[in-house]
Amino acid sequence: MEKDQIIILENRGLISITGEDAKDYLQNIITNDILKVSEANSIFSALLSPQGKYLFEFFIIKSNNGYYLDCDIKIIEELLNNLSKYKLRSKVTIQNLSEEFVIGIISLEKFKEIQNLEKTKNGTITYRETPILIDPRKKELGARILSNLQKLYLTIKKLNLKIANVKIYHNLAYQQGIPVQGLENLKDQLFGLEANFEELKGVDFKKGCYVGQENTARMKLKNKLRRKLMPIKVKGKISIGSEIMFNNLKIGKVLISEPFPFALIKLFDPEFSEFKDKEMQADGLKVKLLD
Repeated sequence: MEKDQIIILENRGLISITGEDAKDYLQNIITNDILKVSEANSIFSALLSPQGKYLFEFFIIKSNNGYYLDCDIKIIEELLNNLSKYKLRSKVTIQNLSEEFVIGIISLEKFKEIQNLEKTKNGTITYRETPILIDPRKKELGARILSNLQKLYLTIKKLNLKIANVKIYHNLAYQQGIPVQGLENLKDQLFGLEANFEELKGVDFKKGCYVGQENTARMKLKNKLRRKLMPIKVKGKISIGSEIMFNNLKIGKVLISEPFPFALIKLFDPEFSEFKDKEMQADGLKVKLLD
């Protein structure tokens, strides 16, 4: 994306978690370390099933009196229900602020310009009371702005930004191997590490227990990662659940379909190196892994 562009993500929601137990409450359930979160730093994290399966992913940003969770709007009600389930006697307040805030994307170049203006090297900046954070997964995805709706266009004007088509960001994420659409289709279909949470800095292996920690740690320590989520190229329309074949062997399954498809791909049996650059098939269509 260009330096002075901003992309508005209408498919994102925002949850607020506040209260005296907010830090401990989150630390006990999320995959990443809440102690990393401050006014100067934000994280990418997830909530897994007790078996370590993918359920929800989100960004965590420090707020004045707690934390914000930047998440997919399609799963927000279900995420709220799950967060409430783990609340028990914790002194926390969980609120849906999606009607009040909007998430925007700006370029890495623009973020560095704001860093210079604010004379800071922090990965998260508060600019005119608006949090702006470098994407903790990959800096190539730029930075995220969490703006109050009432301040959004004032922020855009102040930073001399122009609104660009959201497809630019969707394609950028796809090229980086990160799904941002169809996330609801991943639920219970793969383990957290199979969803690349380690590479995307979404899991901390040094923190204490969290939901799904046992299987996640075992998979890491015993090197049992045998499949990974990867972007694929397809000549034609492909369906979710379609099996990907190579030399009459099933080597993957489509989990997210068009326009930016992803599949869960085997790493062994056959060896990944045997087919990673080769043409495969699914439903009579030609399939290749994205370069």
